[in-house]
Amino acid sequence: MDFAFSEEQDALRSLAREILTGEVTPELLKEVEAGPHFHHQGLWSALAEANLLGLAVPEELSGMGFGLLEVCVLLEETGREVAPVPVLPTLVLGGLAIERCGSEAQKKAWLEPMAAGDAILTAALSEPRSEDPTSPQTEARREGGDWILEGVKQRVPAAALARRILTPARTGEGVGIFLVDPEAEGVSLTSQRLTNREPVYELELSGVRVPEEDLLGGDVAAGARALGWLRDCALVGACAIQLGVSSRALEITTDYAKEREQFGAPIGSFPAVQQRAADCFVDLEAMRATLWHAAWKLHRGQEAPREAMVAKYWAAEAGARIASSAQHLHGGIGVDFDYPIHRYFIWSKSLELVFGGASPQLARLGHDMARSGPQELL
Repeated sequence: MDFAFSEEQDALRSLAREILTGEVTPELLKEVEAGPHFHHQGLWSALAEANLLGLAVPEELSGMGFGLLEVCVLLEETGREVAPVPVLPTLVLGGLAIERCGSEAQKKAWLEPMAAGDAILTAALSEPRSEDPTSPQTEARREGGDWILEGVKQRVPAAALARRILTPARTGEGVGIFLVDPEAEGVSLTSQRLTNREPVYELELSGVRVPEEDLLGGDVAAGARALGWLRDCALVGACAIQLGVSSRALEITTDYAKEREQFGAPIGSFPAVQQRAADCFVDLEAMRATLWHAAWKLHRGQEAPREAMVAKYWAAEAGARIASSAQHLHGGIGVDFDYPIHRYFIWSKSLELVFGGASPQLARLGHDMARSGPQELL
């Protein structure tokens, strides 16, 4: 296990940071947050022109041929700028799943336009009665040469923008993942807003007809295993964004503490401020180590459910502590909507609960350990 980044990965990080810092401004963020979709097409197009949306797309499909590690680099940089673009749902929930499990026709149909910025994708992994995507309550039955889907999904990101929503459903043969067209007859979307003003959607499926060619990989027997892997990738992707958010929040806070004077001295010289900032740094390094450990294992094709849960626990728990400390150390200006630290606080609080907060991760981890015992850390 080597956490050192390659020259190519460092170059990708520099390119992503250059684009995001150049494009994302306070005015852009206010404009997007006031709109309905939490998405800026100009920024999305800039990422596509740099082929960053094709990071994990094979080279023969106009991509860069990288994998989850490089996608996490982009997600971390997205978090640093709190950039309002659907990188996580498109590249991880949609793109990685299709690249790994899709048929050749599905890869051709969706990965090329995704890399070009012409297709936003997402997945519906949560249900009102089931947080485990491998055991969905949504049902799919065969009718003629098609599948008919019935059920409800919740907290689906970017659903109103997506060309396809990867939707798990149970069948008589196993769990299938269906590429649902959000404009198909019988699909209903209801919007709700997260604390960072990003909309997520309740997806209601009432007799939605899905053709056989839109069954991911054409196989309903391998869906549960694919969904377990996709859930772990989703957790790791959310952790990468949180790492970027928390890292930048701590940078803004330390810069402020160096300049803000009280009692004739910078507040950063006060031991209490130094100790709280140091605690944040320790939390940040724990987030970083657990994230890249889980991402490294998944990138190598190894199973990493426990590592993903540990990473998400730290991202949720430590991310919340860093956000609260950053706002607290800013004093009154920390609650000013026009000051940048406020936006990092609400992003952290939103990301804390995405795909399950700290307590659900501990519950899943404890249940898994009770079932199979401790495992050697590799």
